[in-house]
Parts: sequence; C-alpha cells; structure tokens
Amino acid sequence: MKIDLIPRPDLDQLGLDWRALEALVPDLSFFRSWSWVGCLAAERFDDALLLRAERDGQVVALALCNRRGGRLCLGESGDAARDAPFVEHNGPLMLDEPGLCAALLARAAAAPGVRRLVLGGVTPAVRAAAPGLVLRCQERQAPCIDLEAVRRAGGDHLATLSANARQQIRRSMKHFGGQGPVALHRAATEAEAQAMLARMIALHEASWHARGQPGAFATPYLRRFHAALVARSLPRGELDLLELRAGAATLGILYNFRLRGRVSAYQSGFAPGEGAQARPGLVAHALAAARSLAQGDAAYDFLGGADRYKRSLSNAEGSLYWAEMVPSRSPTGLALRLARRLGLARL
Repeated sequence: MKIDLIPRPDLDQLGLDWRALEALVPDLSFFRSWSWVGCLAAERFDDALLLRAERDGQVVALALCNRRGGRLCLGESGDAARDAPFVEHNGPLMLDEPGLCAALLARAAAAPGVRRLVLGGVTPAVRAAAPGLVLRCQERQAPCIDLEAVRRAGGDHLATLSANARQQIRRSMKHFGGQGPVALHRAATEAEAQAMLARMIALHEASWHARGQPGAFATPYLRRFHAALVARSLPRGELDLLELRAGAATLGILYNFRLRGRVSAYQSGFAPGEGAQARPGLVAHALAAARSLAQGDAAYDFLGGADRYKRSLSNAEGSLYWAEMVPSRSPTGLALRLARRLGLARL
C-alpha cells in the first residue's frame, strides 16, 4: 500500500475522487461525506494536507487535514471560529481494511513539521488507531435510538420508553393539540429549506440569548456555512429541515442530516413553552424518530452530549472523542512520559 501526502490539493478534483470512494464505503457518516467535508473547503482548509492511500492502483483511503502552528487537524481547520460547525463521527474516508486507519494516521503524524495530531469528534476505532501519546482527551457520550431494536420490539418507539417519558410526550401532544393538529412538515425545496433554516436560527438564538450565550449560528461565517450546506445536501436527500406545527403555529424546527439509514439530529430551535406540559423538543424528536422508523432508517443519532431529552428517548449509546496526540519520541512526548512516570501527570 502506498500513502501519499499531498499539500494543498486541487479541491475540485478531490471532490470527484471523494465521491467515487464514498460509493464504495458501506458505513458512511454524513460528517465524512463530501457534502460536509467539501462545504466551504477552500476557507476551512487554507493549509490543507491530503492523505491518499492506494493499493494496486485503487484509492482505498482519503483524509483531508489542515496544518496550523505545528498541529495537523483531521477534518478540521484548527481555527476555533471555522470549526464552530461542530464535526462528529469524524475520521478518514476509507475502505474497511484491517490496519488501514492506523497506517494512515501514523503517516499523518510523521508528516514534516507536525508536532501534534488533533482528532476532533472521532469514533472509538479512530481514537484507538491514533499513534503517539495522549496529550489531552475528552470523551462524550453519544446517545441514539437503535431503530432496528425498536422494530424487533414491535415497532412502537414510544412503547420502549420509560413511563415518565411516554407521559411527558403524550401530555405535550395533548397540550399542543389544543392549537390544531400536531405534525412535522419537511422542507421540500431549497427555497423552503433556506427560509426554514432562517426561522430555526431565530428560534435557536432567542433561546440561547436568554441564557446569556451566543448559540451555534452566531457569526456570518456560520450562517454562510449552513446555507451552503443546505444548498449542497438537500438535493442529494441528505438533509431534513422539519418544522413542528400545531395548526398554523410553529412550535420548533429540527435540522437533521441523513445518510445511509442514519439520521443525525444536529441542531434545533424551539418556541418558548408555557407550563410544564409544553415540551416541544421531546415531541419533535419523538415524531422525527417515528418518521425515520417508517422510512426504514437504522438509527436516529442524537450525537455527542448526554442531555436529559437524549437519554429519555434513546435506547443505545456510543462514545466520541476529542483528542490531541504527540509523538512518543518528540520533546513533548518524552517530557510527558517522564512526568507520568514520576506521577506528575495523569494518563
């Protein structure tokens, strides 16, 4: 196998190569698709380094990284502002071959000038394959609804939940039903989706501003990124904007990604509720999960974070990692090994 390091690759050609490899990868996260990786890629990867693995003339792995101050960032820019569109289930795009991920990451860590390898939002398999010593690592729970398990249990997601969760959802449905029929409406065209995205951002920001925080769409760059993401992903059927309505009233909007039977609940915005019975988030996600169940999807993924509503609705859980690795024999690595040997630093 040959692994090449290609500085500042031609992004147009890379997009074609990436899509071709995507078609051969059976278990593909939306965050590893070109729809996500290629969105505003020229801005995000301003000092790009492409890892390209070939076996017998066939491309078997691609990973787009960015260099920043001695750090090589997998699938990210290394700049907090440009990485604010939060990546999860991150990792190389590759065929399922033993040792391939480890070989790719080892080549990345050995690239000239690289002192640290930054892995944001990666899966346990990618984290385990990373070379060197862990300088820092954060693990986040990633709850999800295993829809195949729901089907095996009879096909009723609500019936699999706790009595308390079922009661909250049913009380909220009854409460909102006083305003008219409660249902989800999916944006069908780009114009409708962009308008719905704008409404969702307004709801999202109102909620976060009330808590003294900016929210996930606080900068012009973030708004531009998501507008571009909607434009490139909606026509491919990889994105759902779902508006929860009670009659003519908008209760909230979900912003979900979907690819290969996996729905990722990425962001949302909800109108302020009145009283304990008003739980639009629970209702919206419960209806969206039922929709995914009916469409034959395999999982409804709440992504990173152990929020209470996620735990209430989920029946399975994974982990995602944010880690920074240093070479074992680098000055930082040697100092870290010595500190740990002396009990001065945690493993």
